[in-house]
Amino acid sequence: MNEKEKLLVIINDIREDKDLVAIESIKDEMSLRHDLELKSLDLATLTVMLEEEFDIIIPDEALDKIEKVSDIQKIVGDIIA
Repeated sequence: MNEKEKLLVIINDIREDKDLVAIESIKDEMSLRHDLELKSLDLATLTVMLEEEFDIIIPDEALDKIEKVSDIQKIVGDIIA
C-alpha cells in the first residue's frame, strides 16, 4: 500500500467515526476541511495517526501549512526522505 492509499484509509477511519460516508479516492487538490469535512479535532487525530502509521514526528510549524491532501503528502514525504 502506497502513502496515498494509507492516507485514504486514515481519512476514512476518521470519517467513519463521524458517521460520514467513506470516500473512494482522494485528489491532491482536495481541501481537508471543505472537501473531506474534517474539523480541527479531526486534523489533530489525522496528525497522530500519520505519525503512528509512518513512524514520524510532524513538526508543529508544519501543521499550520496543512490545508490540502498534497500538503500532507509533501510533509510526510519530506520527513521520510
